[in-house]
Amino acid sequence: MNYKKVTDEVIRRLKEIVGDENVLCEHLMDYGHDETHILDWVPPEVVVKPKNRTEVSEILKLANREIIPVTPRGGGTGLSGGAVPIYGGILLSLERMNRILEIDEDNFVAVVEPGVILAELYKAVEDRGLYYPIYPEEESATIGGNVATNAAGMKAVKYGVTRNYIMGLEAVLPNGTVIETGGKYVKNSTGYNLAQLLVGSEGTLAVVTKIILRLIKRPKKRCYLIPTFESLGDAISTVPKILKEGIVPVAIEFMSGIAMQLCQNYTGIKLPIPEAPNYLIIIIESDSELELKNLTERVNAICLNNGASDVFIVDTERDMKKVSEVRAKLHFAVKSLGLEDIGDAVVPRSKIPEFMNMLGEITRKHGILVSGSGHAGDGNVHFSVIAFGTPKEEFNRKLPEILEDVFRGSVSLGGTISGEHGIGVAKKKYVPIAIKQEQIELMRNIKRVFDPNCILNPGKIFD
Repeated sequence: MNYKKVTDEVIRRLKEIVGDENVLCEHLMDYGHDETHILDWVPPEVVVKPKNRTEVSEILKLANREIIPVTPRGGGTGLSGGAVPIYGGILLSLERMNRILEIDEDNFVAVVEPGVILAELYKAVEDRGLYYPIYPEEESATIGGNVATNAAGMKAVKYGVTRNYIMGLEAVLPNGTVIETGGKYVKNSTGYNLAQLLVGSEGTLAVVTKIILRLIKRPKKRCYLIPTFESLGDAISTVPKILKEGIVPVAIEFMSGIAMQLCQNYTGIKLPIPEAPNYLIIIIESDSELELKNLTERVNAICLNNGASDVFIVDTERDMKKVSEVRAKLHFAVKSLGLEDIGDAVVPRSKIPEFMNMLGEITRKHGILVSGSGHAGDGNVHFSVIAFGTPKEEFNRKLPEILEDVFRGSVSLGGTISGEHGIGVAKKKYVPIAIKQEQIELMRNIKRVFDPNCILNPGKIFD
């Protein structure tokens, strides 16, 4: 596309729509990146901060008429470059659309705007005795960003991913048309489910302006089990044995001993567990003390019978918070080592040991460390490519081939190239590894129907 530049006249019109103070023309670099480390920062030509759907609609009408690219942005916590305005243009920041519009306790529903921060959503619903269980581990992320990438996190074993809690959406199409899909009802077989099409579309089809979320009852009791294993194979094979017993933990995470030690050193938190080659972190929730005790005993026995050398039970809120903080800081702990890239891939959970062996082979092949930890319960492995002493030029030269090897490995095992980070711009060159060309063309055709002028988040997922 030959996009037009943002002119003084366009800026004047944008100020008429949202007010002078909500149009930024200087110091824009902070809006030119997300948390993806390998991408260059690309500042937009202008940042616009709408307050409601009407303003979003008017901005998109203007951009569509002038053929100016628009990049929607939530909290900027993404890991695939999805909110990076690679073609300049308008950066549509949804930070002012941050209201919790309703918490309907009778229907177990929250109605929120896309700029609501997860930490605020959690508190608001839990104050009512309700629960929004999706936890992608970055509480400063926005719910709109979670919808855009279909975020998941460590609790997906029991509770699923973001799309499982989307009952309806309000969204603005690139031509300014407002659509409303779904509602507070549970069943719906009326036509195509457009809400679910928009979930995970990374802001390429429409700008979401209101979200209807399903809530559940807040569990009363919780505890963590941390079994230690000599063998990663024993650790991973424990997962299906737990599930086959009819026990569905909230989360089952795996971490190498090196990763666990690195996180403790980074956070300064010393957990009451010994050093070991491999760990699982198993979270169990229940509504009764008796049931929690029973589940804990059963899981403990399964772990020990499957090769765990010990199982440490963490059952105080203070200590559980410490474990969560240690696990959640893995990304930042790895980042502290120096130049690196982080990604996620998915394999059938029984294939995690084989995938981890592949990462070892890739490390030896390229002479650059590729390590992994992540969600044992759903097969989502978060991997890091770490430079250590490798010069930046050599690291950047080798990285694309390393990533291709990682993704070809995950697909060869029956998996795919992302479970929750999304494609954005960082992974789009690898999409043909996971998706056949016919499917890519079908997605392109869907994009053309929604956005014939290709103004909305162009250059993401595919060109």
